[in-house]
Amino acid sequence: MLGTLIAIARLSPNPVLSFVASSYVNLIRSIQLILVIFWFFFLVPWIAGWVMGASRPIPVGPEYTAYITFSLFEAAYFGEIVRAVHSVDSSGQTESAWALGPDAAAGLSARDPAASVAQCVADLLTQTIILFQDTSLVYVISATDLLGAASKVAQRDGRLVEMYLAVAVIYFVVCFAASQTVKRMEHALRKA
Repeated sequence: MLGTLIAIARLSPNPVLSFVASSYVNLIRSIQLILVIFWFFFLVPWIAGWVMGASRPIPVGPEYTAYITFSLFEAAYFGEIVRAVHSVDSSGQTESAWALGPDAAAGLSARDPAASVAQCVADLLTQTIILFQDTSLVYVISATDLLGAASKVAQRDGRLVEMYLAVAVIYFVVCFAASQTVKRMEHALRKA
């Protein structure tokens, strides 16, 4: 939802709103997620404490940090995906597709705007796969994710290889299944 709002703001005829949304997207896309997580976890408590006049930082916690930073970070990418589909008119999309070749043009025509929406959904799913892979970055703030939980169990039981192999298999299965879904969706678009 936040990504859609960012896309609407970027496409807004209001230059201030468009500028703010564009600046936000460009800023977020210029820095690494791990830095955003790290900064939010360590800087926001100090800033919040300073704004509220507290003598100590106001802790945010690793879970809230992960939820908020992933939401804010990925919203920029999701917003760009949504904006890209809506910012080009149907005839422009068709011309762009033909420039990429007949296969690209086959799934995108001026008479079928549903193809643009379906391509947007495929791109959003691809970005969701990337988001799932990025969840392991929360280790920098000691939040527990799949990899962190496996690491704790592995150290407790002395089964490092088995636990890390299990995590690798889980990541692979989830990401492979999701990417195959995206591939089938894109294939269906070409057939349509």
